[in-house]
Amino acid sequence: SVKGVATDCFSLLHRGCTDIICCIFFIVAIVGYVAVGILAWTHGDPRKVIYPTDSLGQYCGQGKLEKKPLLFYFNMMKCASPMVLLEFQCPTPQVCVEKCPDRTLTLVTAIAKPEDWKYYKSYCREDPGNKPMTEILQKKLCPAYLISSKPCKAFRCFPSLGKKGEVITVGDQDKFNDGEKIRDAKDLVAGMKNATVVMEGRQVAMKIFEDYTKSWYWILICLLIAVVLSLIFIVLLRYLAGIMVWVMILMVIAVVACGIAYSSIKYVNLKDTAGSNITLQQLGFQPDFSVYLHIRQTWLAFIIILAILEVIIIIILIFLRNRIRIAVELMKEASRAVGYVMSSLFYPIFTFFLLTIVIAYWGITAVFLSTSSEPVYKVFNETDCPHGRQTCEPENFTISAMKTDCPRSECLFAFYGGETPYHKYLIFFQFYNVFLFFWCANFVTALGQMTLAGAFASYYWAPNKPNDMPAYPLCASLGRSLRYHTGSLAFGSLILAIVQIIRVLLEYIDHKLKGAENKFAKFLLCCLKCCFWCLEKFIKFINRNAYIMVAIYGKNFCRSARDAFFLLMRNVIRVVVLDKVTDFILFLGKLLIVGLVGIFAFFFFSGQTDAFKDAAPSLHYYWVPILTVLVGSYLIAHGFFSVYAMCVDTLFLCFCEDLERNDGSAARPYHMTTELRYILMKDADAAQTPTSRDETMQLTPPDKTMEN
Repeated sequence: SVKGVATDCFSLLHRGCTDIICCIFFIVAIVGYVAVGILAWTHGDPRKVIYPTDSLGQYCGQGKLEKKPLLFYFNMMKCASPMVLLEFQCPTPQVCVEKCPDRTLTLVTAIAKPEDWKYYKSYCREDPGNKPMTEILQKKLCPAYLISSKPCKAFRCFPSLGKKGEVITVGDQDKFNDGEKIRDAKDLVAGMKNATVVMEGRQVAMKIFEDYTKSWYWILICLLIAVVLSLIFIVLLRYLAGIMVWVMILMVIAVVACGIAYSSIKYVNLKDTAGSNITLQQLGFQPDFSVYLHIRQTWLAFIIILAILEVIIIIILIFLRNRIRIAVELMKEASRAVGYVMSSLFYPIFTFFLLTIVIAYWGITAVFLSTSSEPVYKVFNETDCPHGRQTCEPENFTISAMKTDCPRSECLFAFYGGETPYHKYLIFFQFYNVFLFFWCANFVTALGQMTLAGAFASYYWAPNKPNDMPAYPLCASLGRSLRYHTGSLAFGSLILAIVQIIRVLLEYIDHKLKGAENKFAKFLLCCLKCCFWCLEKFIKFINRNAYIMVAIYGKNFCRSARDAFFLLMRNVIRVVVLDKVTDFILFLGKLLIVGLVGIFAFFFFSGQTDAFKDAAPSLHYYWVPILTVLVGSYLIAHGFFSVYAMCVDTLFLCFCEDLERNDGSAARPYHMTTELRYILMKDADAAQTPTSRDETMQLTPPDKTMEN
């Protein structure tokens, strides 16, 4: 009987642990992941990516140098060397200072005046005492000159350059004395440019970090709005599925149309604005994205993209207008299932919590691994030196043979590295961290899919709802998944993680081959990337349906994947014309929520609306919180709508299984409303060839009184 089938499917007495070997392997991998994290946290120091370091590798603004947060270069012109861009280090001594020099002096003039000399010594590597000037310069204890400077946001002291007409000045003078001769102020520009290139990425990162510190609570408010909107849509779908589907479709079309209209208005208004007609190619990349909004071509691109999106949506809706009615009926059935398992609406919060832990652990471990190296010192020399770029020890460098052979060389901090066994296997630990991140993230996602599938399958197979359902279907399904099927979850997520890590390696190889001219290699790499992208999508599809079969019957992963695949292939018409139409409708719902929240975030953070100008925080890049809100809103909407998507997929697979078990008898009203059952069978039958249609059973319209 049908009730017996349901009992057999969900009885714990008939279940056993599946894919035990993979379960053990997963547990061992997790233990190893924890060990890698402990090693990284023991050796790592995140300060290396935040604070500048002097020539001895000490952090400015930290420890005994807490009151000296700024880095000062003895000779900025040494940074003009091309080696700076290779070594990421200027071949000149660097010291941490309390403040940047605000006057221009030379060592010769400073020694002659006690007040100037006292001020000058604050920029020396060590107190020169009464040493003669020649010894000070030879040992590079103090800079040969000071130039009026100002701190930049990367905590470095850069010369205060200005302009008088077309002449570059420093400290209001177009020339300065470097202790040896009189130089032009423009000689400092090249060194500043190279030093700026080295620090540019860090400056942008710091600005983005500052923007997050100023706008994080507004970002949370926007994400909370996305949560509320998602809940409202889900609740309305529960009671007004048919109306809400059409409302979502029309609102998506309206939101995209509003975007086209707004972009058109901005495009027209910029017509007579100076500088707005330059092309994006001429402008190049700008870290401040607001610059692009003053270019007409940007708004023209928005108009074209949104118009294409609008046309695609309308064309798809025209061709799917008959299928949408069927999808609405399936959404109604899913709404009934969600009504019996209301706790499923909040399960995505649990998934988000687990994913947050996985992402945070991976991110923190990656930072500690990348900063767990030791300071490496190298020989820097202004002229040719046989020991150039060789490693050295700063403590005894002055008495070493390297110093004897190259009297003008310096042993300076170069980068972080190491020669210990830990440092030799550091790249392996980084790879392991990335691989386990994919595996754990896929495992958490798979756990959510199997848990929801088990809960909704218990609804479908229950003849008398809710009497024959478990008291807490979601908790019961979660318990079954963890107790019996951790190995199956680990197996499926492992296969997906392997494909994903291969895709990451292909992207890395593609990045390395960007400058290559081998067309065949580029073509082959492009083909591989495309194939593995398709393979990842296929595996996700197979895994999702395999987890549903595991949740129902408790079989191992491979057998469940095989059964699910052939079951779907036997019902491929229904899969194409119904299941994917429902996915498209749910995608439009996600798009609507992202669009509504994104529009609000744009007008709020950009300050283009008078109502929000006083409340909006002052930001370097207002696109930072906007992009964060867009991505976060999509993830939130995806989390809530994924409950409906999983419910639809589970009910659909159960229906296909039920149809084969019960010979497609339309007289059975146990598991699905008779009207939907009739529509599904009739739709699939209509899509068959005349010959196959004659072989199917004769369907009669459902009797409304037979609905459960």
